[in-house]
Parts: sequence; structure tokens; C-alpha cells
Amino acid sequence: MGILSRIIFSSMIILIILFAFVIILILSVAFSKTPFGVLSTNTAPVGNLGEDQLLSCYLPMPTVSQVSVSWEKSGITGFVYQHTKGAASLKNQNSQFKGRTELFPNDLVTGNASLRLRNVRLNDEGEYYCTVSSSQGGGRITISLRTAAYTAPTFNLTNNVLAAKASRWFPKPNVTWLSLDQEVLQGDTTFSQHSFGIYSVTSTLQPVNNSGSYILKIENDLVTSVSTARLTETEISKFSYFAFSVASSLLPSPHLTIMISVLCVFYVT
Repeated sequence: MGILSRIIFSSMIILIILFAFVIILILSVAFSKTPFGVLSTNTAPVGNLGEDQLLSCYLPMPTVSQVSVSWEKSGITGFVYQHTKGAASLKNQNSQFKGRTELFPNDLVTGNASLRLRNVRLNDEGEYYCTVSSSQGGGRITISLRTAAYTAPTFNLTNNVLAAKASRWFPKPNVTWLSLDQEVLQGDTTFSQHSFGIYSVTSTLQPVNNSGSYILKIENDLVTSVSTARLTETEISKFSYFAFSVASSLLPSPHLTIMISVLCVFYVT
């Protein structure tokens, strides 16, 4: 009976802990900064410097009418973009965003208030606020945009030397060669810094097996690129993907003892 009692007691403690965690999680969601009514597919995107970035914002409704949208950025005066009474209203637009922002007017009737930001710059980084109002409802959401530069590498094989080059990385990354068994291999990496502090990465691995497969990982605090190069006698085939770190502001409360890790993954070929 003593053993059975201890088993029952331990089971009850585990159930209490699980219920407490669920309650804390529910309360954390209930009191989060994200208002009910406006959603985003990605509240912490990593914009690639020099390229366009979509800031997602939408009302989860099949159709809406009389839609007004305003995009603002913390720390600046004026709007990033404003749409009222069926048209863009850019009189009070901040000069930083003139000619670089747009909505998708035809999609507003489906609740899509997402913003396209063209030619991402370093000073675009920060918190953006998307506010939507319509006859069916509305709300506001915060998007934390982070900026980096990242490209998947290209590979070249010459005389049993496998060379990789990635033309744009910022901040400066770490580079690691791996076997398919995740064994760390000794490579040789050099960096060249160009305009705006962006780095190009050149790395070589030798000697290599002309029928082998090798993994190249390029990573900084925001982005990780993982590429697998499969070698044959006649060609190199490559599979790559990017993984983006989660913003620290989106991690669970420090009062929660369970750490949750999430990666947003983007595949390239």
C-alpha cells in the first residue's frame, strides 16, 4: 500500500503541475500585447537588406467593408503608410518611407492589410504598428522587424577542393563545415567587407570525396543557412534552407520554467 500511495501522490503532483502550466499559458496569451481581431503570419520577420519585405497584418474575416489602415513605426513622426476612405492618404507620411511602401488595395476587402516595404535598410529595423478598422471590426498588432543580409552559398569543385561563396551576410557570420554524420570538418574561411558593412564569405574544404556529400552552415544571431552539397563526377547538386531566430520579446515569460524554441524555416534550391 505504501508504494501505491506514493505512485498516486506523484501522479497528483504531476497533474497539478500540468494544470498550472496550462493556466499560466492561457493567462499569458490572454494578456499578451497582441489584440484580438488583428493577426499576423509573422510578428518578428527578418528583412533581407536591399530586398523587399512583407509585413503581415490582416483581419481573419472573409469579407470586410469601409476599411481604414494605418502603419506606424516606433520612434518616428508621421505614418509609414495610411489608407482611408478607399484611397492612400500619404500627406503625413514619414520621409524615410516615401516611395517605398504599399498595400494591396484589391485584397483589403478580404481583410488583408499587409504592407510591402521595398529595398529594406538598416534603419528600417524596429517596431511597427498596424491598425485596422472596418464595419466588421478591427484592432492593432505590433510587428518587430529585424534586419540582416543573407544569401545561400554557391559551390564549385576543383582538384578535390570544394569551394563555397556567399556574397551577402550581415552581421558577420560563423562558418562550419560538417559531414552528413554531423562531424565537424576543418575548412578555411575568409571574409571580405563591402559597402554598408556587408560581408562576402568564401570557404573551402579539402580534400573531399568526389562522390561525397558535405554540409555548410553559415549563421549569425538572426539567420542560419544550412546547405548540403552532393558531389558526383560531373556535377554538384545543392539543397539549402534558412532558419530565422525568434525575437527575444516573443519568448515565454521568465516565470515559465519550460523553454520553447521555434524556428521559421525558408527553403531554397
